[in-house]
Amino acid sequence: MYFTMEGDDCEFPSEPSEHSRSQRGSVASSVTRAQDVLVYLVSDSAVHLCVEGVGCVCVQELGRNVREVLNIPDSAQDAFAFWLSSPLLELQLKPKHQPYKLCRQWQDLLYRFTQASTEDISLDEPCLQYRRNVFYPRSKELQVEDEGVLRLLYDEAKLNILEGRYPCDPEHWVKLGALTCAIELGTGLEEQKLVTAVREKKLSSFVPAHVVLGGGGFFSTLRSKAGRQADLEQDLLREYSTISTTLDLPALLRQYLTTCHALPYYGCAFFMGEIDKPAQGILHRGGRKVVSVGISLEGVYVIDMKEKHVLLGLRFSELSWDHSYPETEGDSHILWLEFDGEEAGVSVNKLLKIYSKQAELMSGLIEFCVELRAVGEASASADGEASPSHTPAGQVGGDERVREQRRRKLRRQNSVVCSRVHTLSTISYVDDGKEIKRLKPKRAASFFTRQAPPTYSTVQVTDGLEQG
Repeated sequence: MYFTMEGDDCEFPSEPSEHSRSQRGSVASSVTRAQDVLVYLVSDSAVHLCVEGVGCVCVQELGRNVREVLNIPDSAQDAFAFWLSSPLLELQLKPKHQPYKLCRQWQDLLYRFTQASTEDISLDEPCLQYRRNVFYPRSKELQVEDEGVLRLLYDEAKLNILEGRYPCDPEHWVKLGALTCAIELGTGLEEQKLVTAVREKKLSSFVPAHVVLGGGGFFSTLRSKAGRQADLEQDLLREYSTISTTLDLPALLRQYLTTCHALPYYGCAFFMGEIDKPAQGILHRGGRKVVSVGISLEGVYVIDMKEKHVLLGLRFSELSWDHSYPETEGDSHILWLEFDGEEAGVSVNKLLKIYSKQAELMSGLIEFCVELRAVGEASASADGEASPSHTPAGQVGGDERVREQRRRKLRRQNSVVCSRVHTLSTISYVDDGKEIKRLKPKRAASFFTRQAPPTYSTVQVTDGLEQG
């Protein structure tokens, strides 16, 4: 996630915790000393730097040092950014941030943006990572020719595929797995040599772990583990045999990344949250479902990490949003997503509530991405370039909208990439431009004010909400 709040500056609690105060001496003592700094890559290797005044060095300066060590060309310097990462929180830093000081305030950040227990927070420690920049456009990524840069991008994409952070359909992960074989084992291997090499490295090094285990997807859990793995090996062999032996390593790396670009959430920053489950049974019990929320320059994606599929995917031209703070103790921060939908054959607008202490970060990132896109589209218009895919929803012609709706209906509904709006517990309403027409379940009052795109006005929460 990108570490940004309201305005340009990153703000911390006005009264630092006892832990932060106890670290001030160590920060001050590190201002002038030369210290070793390890900057980790996604592949778990690290860049070793000796930095003067590490307590005050900023991300921008560290970036120059890392790019020099990794031989990253100036043309690709924007492809990567520094992140502070731990099992509890991931933050992409701005060029002006000072990583050492942020590390000393890590516990304050965990209390502010996570639900972790005091014990877990006390044991958590971040590492400084050099990873893909959330704001690096895919179009620029396709123009990268440097093999080292392509390899770094590939390593991160592969990790997200294998860990299930990027859900994908069988045709995708089989192709990506075969490309991984070609990249890491070489092309043109005989069948038996390839099978032996795959087994030595383990199948989970080539296809997502949940696929190997047979859970939450397309393989029956009734099959034996050995039978399932044999099927996966055969799938990899068939796809591997289609890869040209004339392709060099940069071409293979680029092909892997291009395949990942078909996944709408490629390159997202991810946040943890919860959504309401639809009420079930005679007692109308619901509860909440844990979700991952991906945000990029393309849009917002709510992903069921247990089932490994998309629950809701929206481009920025298709949504309005807001962030609300807790009103009383025990309440949650909420990110509101408003979008068009259908209910009982009636076109309606829907509201989805995402409960998360990271809602403020999500809202800030959405706003920043929308602003970046607006600047990019204005520049493209000034240069006379057409960008039909970025046309605001309210300005799409009638025929084009009908064609788009037909295309969506024709998409394979069991694809993990397709939205599953029918499984969401949302609040529905109809707006005819004058007043709210009540739709079951009835509500006492309206609770929003919607403005047409492309102003991207936020949804105004003015009253208590009943869940529909």
